[in-house]
Amino acid sequence: MIPELNSAPADIPHELAGDLLRGADEIAEFIFGTRESRRKIYYLAECCRLPVFRLGSMLCARRSVLLNWIAGQESRVSPPAR
Repeated sequence: MIPELNSAPADIPHELAGDLLRGADEIAEFIFGTRESRRKIYYLAECCRLPVFRLGSMLCARRSVLLNWIAGQESRVSPPAR
């Protein structure tokens, strides 16, 4: 029996597609609330190690990974001096 090439393995959750942001426009809308900030995404990916990856030529990211990255960035900020 040969498995279908297009079928996903049973141990991969189907929620992955819902967690995936495709393109700098979608990533910008998720982070900044507007698609017009797409150039910032390329800048952050290059300079600030924004956790993105490429599928072919398309820049992609996972919502859950971006939220964890943002939380990590927030925790790096020291509290204000009193």
